[in-house]
Order: sequence, then C-alpha cells, then structure tokens
Amino acid sequence: MTQTQPVETIAQPRHAPVAAPTAGQPYEYRRHPLVEPDWTRFPGWRHVTRDQWESAQWQRVNCVKNIKQLRAVFGDLIDDTFYADLEADQKALATMSMLVPPQMINTMVPFATPTTDALLADPIRRYMIPVASDRRTDWPSHPYASRDSLHEHDMWVAEGLTHRYPTKVLAELLSTCPQYCGHCTRMDLVGNSTPAVDKLKLTLKPVDRYDAHISYLKAHPGVRDVVVSGGDVANVPWRNLESYLMRLLELETVRDIRLATKALMGLPQHWLQPDVVEGLERVARTAARRGVNLAIHTHVNHAQSLTPLVAKAAQTALDVGVRDVRNQGVLMRGVNATTPELLDLCFALQGEAGILPYYFYMCDMIPNAEHWRVPVWHAQQLQHDIMGYLPGYATPRIVCDVPFVGKRWVHMLTDYDRDRGISYWTKNYRTSIESADLEALNKRYAYYDPIDTLPDSGQQWWAEHHDD
Repeated sequence: MTQTQPVETIAQPRHAPVAAPTAGQPYEYRRHPLVEPDWTRFPGWRHVTRDQWESAQWQRVNCVKNIKQLRAVFGDLIDDTFYADLEADQKALATMSMLVPPQMINTMVPFATPTTDALLADPIRRYMIPVASDRRTDWPSHPYASRDSLHEHDMWVAEGLTHRYPTKVLAELLSTCPQYCGHCTRMDLVGNSTPAVDKLKLTLKPVDRYDAHISYLKAHPGVRDVVVSGGDVANVPWRNLESYLMRLLELETVRDIRLATKALMGLPQHWLQPDVVEGLERVARTAARRGVNLAIHTHVNHAQSLTPLVAKAAQTALDVGVRDVRNQGVLMRGVNATTPELLDLCFALQGEAGILPYYFYMCDMIPNAEHWRVPVWHAQQLQHDIMGYLPGYATPRIVCDVPFVGKRWVHMLTDYDRDRGISYWTKNYRTSIESADLEALNKRYAYYDPIDTLPDSGQQWWAEHHDD
C-alpha cells in the first residue's frame, strides 16, 4: 500500500494586502552604449571604407558646403521641398554658411534610412543645417539681438584677444572651424559671409597676431587663464598651435590653458591623427611639469553626436596627459531643452565618452535665433529638474551669458519681469572697456527672453514698443 506524502500548504491571510502602486521617477536612466552609425546608409557614401571614414583628410575633403553636395550624399531619399526650404534660409536668414563634416551628418537620423520628415525633426540637423521653416516669422530676431551679442570684439586688447574677465582672456587664433553651427555666437567673425551677414575679417598675419597676444599677457600678469579658441583650434596647423601653446607655457603667470574645439565631436578624426596626438602629449607633459592645468573644452548638444570615435578621441587626449575634457553645450529648443534630452546627453558624455558635462549656455541673442532660445525661467526649471540624477561633479551648471556681465548661473538674477521677459543682473568686476566707469558695479544689466514665450500682454507690449 502506497503512502501519499502530505502536501505542504502556505497559510494565506484572509485579506491579502494589495501592493501599492509605484509612482516611478520623472526620469528613468537607461544605459545606451555608444554606436558608430552606418554611413553606408547614405547613397553618396555607400562605398566609403572604414579607413576612409576614419581619415581626417577624407572627412575634410568631403565636408558638405552647399546644397548640391548635400543632394549627392542623400541621393533621392529627401524631397525637393527640403532643399527649397534650405535654399530660402541660405539666401535670406542664415548667419552661418554651410560646412558640415560627414561625421556630423552621419549622426542625423542615425539608425534608420533618412526620410524628409525624419531629417526635418532631427535635433542635429536643426542647428547644423537650419531651414527657413525652422525660424520664427513673428519674431525671427529679438529687438536687442546683435551680431556681437557679448561685445567680445569691443573688448579686444589685441586682434583676436578679448579681455572680458579680470583674470581670463579669450584668444581667437583664427576665424574658421571644421564645421559651422547655425547658432554660433561669434557669427560676426567666424566663417564666410552670408547674404544676411557681412563678416568681419582678421587682418594681421597669424604670427603677428600671436606675438601681440603674448606681448599683452607679458604686460598683464594678472591674467592667469587663457581660453585658446577661434574659430576652432583644430583648424590651426598643429605646428603653429603647438608653438603658441609652448609660448603660453613659458609665461609664469599663466596657470590655466583651455583648448576650445567642437571638432573633438564634429571631426574626432583630427584629434586621432598621430602627429596631433604626439604634439598634444608634448604640450601636456610641459604643462604638467610647470604645474599648468591643460584642458580641452568641446561642444556637444545632443547624445546622438556621441559615437565611439568621439569617445576614443577624448580618451586619447586624457591618455597623453590632458587634465580634463569638458563639454560646454548650448540650450536650444528643438534640440536639447527638455529634461530627458539633457540628462540623456549628460549620461552619455560622462558615462560613455569620458567627457565632463560642464556648462550649458542659454543661446545668445544673435539675429534670427529666436526659435532656438529659451527664457530664463525655462533654464531655471531645467537646472532644478536635472539635479540629483548625475554625480555632483558631473552635474552641469546652466548659465546665462549676460552682455557686459558674463556667465551667471540662471538663478543669480536680481529681478525678473516675467510679463515682458526682462531679467536683471549685477556683476562684481569691470571688463577691459570699463576701467573708467565708476558705476559699472552698481548698475543692473538686462537680458531678454524670447518674445514668443511671453504672455499675451508681454508680447503686445513688445509689439507696441520694439521700435523704441
């Protein structure tokens, strides 16, 4: 006779508790390892090899500079309506001429065959290849917009050398970049002239310009920090750039050097060239020996722009002795001005590419940029909403670059007229053009929100007073 085993049972409560619903988080982190998009999805690059793609020379030669070249890349994937829209922008509205490396185009609609609608919606396209329908027709420019909105040219103490802050200078070595961004704050100087903007020109020979910079720094020992920019330092022949940097390193008063280059993202192939890597290592070793902080500042606005080649370029710079690679992005509507977009970008920068999120600037008040700009209150909300997710050292500061004042955290305003979109700011130093202004530190300086973001009453006020 078979004896059955007793069945083990678990006593159930008479009324089992119901699990409380979870609210979740406003932002859910998901890791996204970097991927190099397949460039052969573009008809014009169907037969481009990896060796060609990873060549800086090939990238530069094949930069897209006009509509005809862009058509050759996209083939018949994009409708004629897009090119008509682009042509209309270039003929009347664009402040920057077209120059886009293949590396950057490849991050537009990165994981699908591009279509017209997908390209129009793409965040990289929105600021690298703007079209007329992107821009506002009611307020394309703010009444206070200007081509040198930060007055950098006004503060030149030598050609290309802006002395804006007491201990820091901006050295513009040249007026070209490997790529031209539609929102460029230096649109009065950088790039080719457009129908909308007749660009300023540097007139001195580079050697004379550099000599003038060094002479000024020798005569002003209170300057300890030099941002070496342009344009983009990636367009300076390496021999010339290394010579300039070594001359800076000979000055005992210079303690910080920052190399400004969007090309670390837009043309990482440049920063991976053997002669550039070897030269950067020589500069980094000299800087370390002399106790000078050498950093690279790049400009990434969207997570799509980050690929393994970008991460490799950043890591290579760190490997040869550059102290930090940091990112200074720009907040732009339609590109990155939401909490998920901003956090996705910061996690990709810090966690995947080894680039420290540092600043996000509010887009400057240049002509035809109102569709990109965000109001101060929006920037404040973004700063609030990204706190607590990233490591503290990798949480970027969102700043407003106020004319005649400089960078201020967006919560540092002293007064704010939300109806008319006017914020007021103070400062604690004089620029190089205010040495005789006894009241410079007692003034309030105004910054202006995009008019289309104001309440109806504010928009009506500007409509009635903008000619004033």
